[in-house]
Amino acid sequence: MSSASRDPQVVVEVLSEALPYIQQFSGKTVVVKYGGNAMTETTLIDSFARNIVLMKEVGINPVVVHGGGPQIGDLLAKLNIESRFVNGMRVTDSQTMDVVEMVLGGLVNKSIVNLINQSGGKAIGLTGKDGAQIRARQLRVEHQSPEMTAPEIIDIGHVGEVESISTDLIEMLAARDFIPVIAPIGVDEAGHSYNINADLVAGKIAEALNAEKLMLLTNVAGLMNAESEVLTGLTTAQVDALIADGTIHGGMLPKIQCALDAVKGGVNSAHIIDGRVPHAVLLEIFTNAGVGTLITDTH
Repeated sequence: MSSASRDPQVVVEVLSEALPYIQQFSGKTVVVKYGGNAMTETTLIDSFARNIVLMKEVGINPVVVHGGGPQIGDLLAKLNIESRFVNGMRVTDSQTMDVVEMVLGGLVNKSIVNLINQSGGKAIGLTGKDGAQIRARQLRVEHQSPEMTAPEIIDIGHVGEVESISTDLIEMLAARDFIPVIAPIGVDEAGHSYNINADLVAGKIAEALNAEKLMLLTNVAGLMNAESEVLTGLTTAQVDALIADGTIHGGMLPKIQCALDAVKGGVNSAHIIDGRVPHAVLLEIFTNAGVGTLITDTH
């Protein structure tokens, strides 16, 4: 749409609606997990970068944590390295971990940094190994079938979980008006690298920073009820009930659990938003409508 075709009154109304949100969130930290369609479709990629820069310009401190599973799979295929999965997690031997680090810490991370910088921001790309930000440990995966008397422990290699987060580097960069862009790679005390789920990393970073918001971009409209209607606003108690009755299940469960843990851990609100919508981040922060599910600890 050209500037000539925009109704000036609509533009003014949009800016007016955004003003109280800008005032409310200025100086606050928002952690955004970036992935899915928003990371692969050109128009969505461009709008995401502009959204992040605009947030910084109005005084919000965005921290971006990104995934990159499809890009890892593509490079492994080109290198004729087989991809194997256990419970939805990629089995990661030392050779595969080298590829993960190349893709997440190099190709994907620097691409996002470049996009934000081209949109007028000042982004810095990091992995959790920089400054020992993300201390990791190997993820234990258990499998048990009915005939087994005890669960089997499956070794899936360099797949990790967060042990602790150091925020010193992130806070230093934010104070100097840089936008941290973080690849979800952690390191243990022995110096071994681990690939960690990006939603989990984003949630733990949001907790450690005492962030105002955690935003998880997804490829769905939000959390749905049994009638396939989007649940736009939920308390932690309501989410617990939806997990207990089976409404939240399957692939959405880990993402919701991550958001739930973050809010219970001190993050003011968590948002599961539809990353397929252009400018989804700004719509969720600066408008009354939003584009997904909001989870708070309000009773």
